[in-house]
Amino acid sequence: MSFESGKTLGGLGALFMVIGSFVPFLSLVGVILLLLGLQRLADHYNDNDIFQNALFGLVFGVIGIIAGAFVILAVVFGVAIGTPTPDITDPVAFIAGLIVALAIVFIFYLLAAIFYKKSFDRLAAKTGEKMFGTAGLLLLIGAVLTIILIGLLLMFVAWILLTVAFFSMKTSTTEPSPPEPPPPPPLS
Repeated sequence: MSFESGKTLGGLGALFMVIGSFVPFLSLVGVILLLLGLQRLADHYNDNDIFQNALFGLVFGVIGIIAGAFVILAVVFGVAIGTPTPDITDPVAFIAGLIVALAIVFIFYLLAAIFYKKSFDRLAAKTGEKMFGTAGLLLLIGAVLTIILIGLLLMFVAWILLTVAFFSMKTSTTEPSPPEPPPPPPLS
């Protein structure tokens, strides 16, 4: 049951991540379902790296969002680091703050994508579904290309491919084999 529930939870989580591009609340639900699905699949395949790498990816993504939001709030509310009397009307300071925030978010999203790719590559190797590897690669390329905004589209496509990969998974061929029957009792 672990395999089927992992497949379903992972697929629904990835689907909610796609829909979450338009309805942000669903991204939160999606990432939780995705992690639950990956955890069950990791248990099924006895490969904890599938789950651990995805968890690290999530952590780096959350840190990036929080750090970026903190820097943007600091710029918007004029709480500039190192200046006793910040001036929000200074356009150079405002733009510099936004660039710093974007750089922080970019670095952490790149780290998140690297770990997600590791997780999806492991899952591709275990399941034989190569689309997981393709989705991980597109996610990484998309994270790199967010600088020119085309990366956001690639990341969107990566989540769609991941959804398809989960729902395309074949029934596990590495099911735990049933225990061998005990040997017959000796004849006396």
